[in-house]
Amino acid sequence: MASKVAVVTGGNKGIGFAIVRGLCKRFEGVVYLTSRDEERGKRAVAELNKEGLSPLYHKLDITVKESVEVFRDYMKQKYGGIDVLVNNAAIAFKVNAKEPVAVQAAETLRVNYFSVLSTCEILFPVLKNGARVVNVSSSCGQLSHIKSESLRNRLKDPRLTVPELSELMYQYIEDAKQGIHSNKWGNSSYVVSKVGLTALTMIQQRQLNDRDIKVNAVHPGYVDTDMTSHRGHLTIDEGAVAPLFLALDADDSVRGQYVWCDKRIVNWDGQRLKD
Repeated sequence: MASKVAVVTGGNKGIGFAIVRGLCKRFEGVVYLTSRDEERGKRAVAELNKEGLSPLYHKLDITVKESVEVFRDYMKQKYGGIDVLVNNAAIAFKVNAKEPVAVQAAETLRVNYFSVLSTCEILFPVLKNGARVVNVSSSCGQLSHIKSESLRNRLKDPRLTVPELSELMYQYIEDAKQGIHSNKWGNSSYVVSKVGLTALTMIQQRQLNDRDIKVNAVHPGYVDTDMTSHRGHLTIDEGAVAPLFLALDADDSVRGQYVWCDKRIVNWDGQRLKD
């Protein structure tokens, strides 16, 4: 019988690294740390080896379709599929980034929304029945960050499809190019990317209900990582608590939810919450 297997994208540092660490301690199966940079990934594995933990490594660049397909085929051949998938890989431009808004919008959405979507479309067919998917979102992924009421209504529509959501994400990129994004979307491409990811989570759950697969989005908290320029007040292990809860401990009834860093299920389209 093939081993159970858990996979974490972007696992070489930050919250992803801490999620791998937590899974190695508690998951009854094989844990894969993946990263786009093989050298950094193997270095991270070696670091965990020093702690007495034994994650395995596989290169996985979510922005390259062929990389994800190679990984999918490997998982299917070796383990018969995937039991836990944590979509953690993401980027964020610094507050003082010099790149124009249009460039930031296109690149942030390319990685944080479209590449995660593509990765899911490639890997979901090899998810085992009963699998758990954790989409690492953010407090920035709350719907209330989007200024336009009509956009908010479209994003939370229970009949929203993936193509319709992707069209909205393309619309943001186009609006940013034209400099007309602020009044509708606000001023953060990262916010739009994480709102998009959270909306995607709801759609994915509807699509996978008949396979008993649980898909949830999580805000890990304001964590001291490169992405927050080390301004966060939580350690990476504290940031891993809620993602690990969804990967290992949450009741099977928790599906299609937006979960806060303290493991509470919160209303995605309700009043904005702060850490």
